[in-house]
Amino acid sequence: EYVMLTQMLWIVICLSSCQLVSGLIRNELWWNIGLQRENESILSSYTSINADQQYEIDDDPSPYCQSTLKSLTTGQKQICLLHADHMPVVIQGASKGIEECQHQFQDRHWNCSTVRDGSVFGPVLYHANRETAFAHAMLSAGVTYAVSRACKQGLLKSCSCSRSARPKNLPRDWTWGGCGDNIDYGYRFGRDFVDTPEKEIDNMRILTPVTFINSNQTGIDRKKRKPLRRGRIRRQMNIHNNEVGRRAVYRLTRVVCKCHGVSGSCSLRTCYQQLPTFREIGAFLKEKYDSAVEVRYQRRLGQLRSRDRRFAGPTKDDLIYFEDSNFCEYNRRIGSFGTKNRKCNRTSHGPDGCATMCCGRGYNTIRKYVQEKCNCKFIWCCSVQCQTCQKLVEIHVCK
Repeated sequence: EYVMLTQMLWIVICLSSCQLVSGLIRNELWWNIGLQRENESILSSYTSINADQQYEIDDDPSPYCQSTLKSLTTGQKQICLLHADHMPVVIQGASKGIEECQHQFQDRHWNCSTVRDGSVFGPVLYHANRETAFAHAMLSAGVTYAVSRACKQGLLKSCSCSRSARPKNLPRDWTWGGCGDNIDYGYRFGRDFVDTPEKEIDNMRILTPVTFINSNQTGIDRKKRKPLRRGRIRRQMNIHNNEVGRRAVYRLTRVVCKCHGVSGSCSLRTCYQQLPTFREIGAFLKEKYDSAVEVRYQRRLGQLRSRDRRFAGPTKDDLIYFEDSNFCEYNRRIGSFGTKNRKCNRTSHGPDGCATMCCGRGYNTIRKYVQEKCNCKFIWCCSVQCQTCQKLVEIHVCK
């Protein structure tokens, strides 16, 4: 009876979760939809904008959600079927997150280099380091940001302008209204979509036949308990960092007011919620990366706590990690390309400086002539004429 029960249970699990497991084996993540090349083909092939400026998915959304967006998990595909018009916006949000990651880390040992294996950032994401923490927060923020803005722009059927309550400190004679960015809806949808993969795996683990091992199999149980617990801790870390990204968008959203009146007198003001620029969000999360908290799992409380016992936390706004990282040397296993041949700034004392970027290995100086425009003159009317000059420049690259 035990064997039959186990087999039946395993069949049920496979039917409900085989797609998720298959994606994990292929190293595919939902972030993959944000890569530019696939982004363009998906948007051009399956979406259009109707007269109301809303995204429409041609005909039945099933092929779009089940086949085209292959890297989505089972739960995310269900969300896609319910909100197919959201997916072009999610794709743009993921793309925005990847691009901002590369901008913020352009002068760091790890510079958010993308790969074409379905995981976007490669083996880096297998490790619970602070780079992975930042990537989770950045991609989560990208989806929240894009959906919040799309609501305001009227691109989605299930949301519109913000309906948040009037701030208590707003002067009484100022009007609260206009069409603000719908951060509340963007936050909720971003949470449901981005956190789904982690929660799906947890639900699958709960049902796994390993939990039915009898007393004669305690040895097997002990062997599997540790990796299962480590996986659970990692998923808890991912969910926490996803939330940090969403909270960053929420915290930086501000109230702005627009003046109305004769000759710019500003006798009337209309105020509404407005998202910050995504560059501001990226810079904010970069600061959180620099102050990320190394954590340990406290079994008694079932929580992740700061490894340094002198400090409480982490807070809900702190990025967390529990593995160190080193991207100075090439290491295929951890996804490090190293810093050899990376450009550096000889005079800088920051992370882009040759001392830091080259990890103490030193640097080579390359001198070459480059052509640039010079001696430009304005010719009436209306053109600018320039000469072409040669300039000797020095480029410093790490050994």
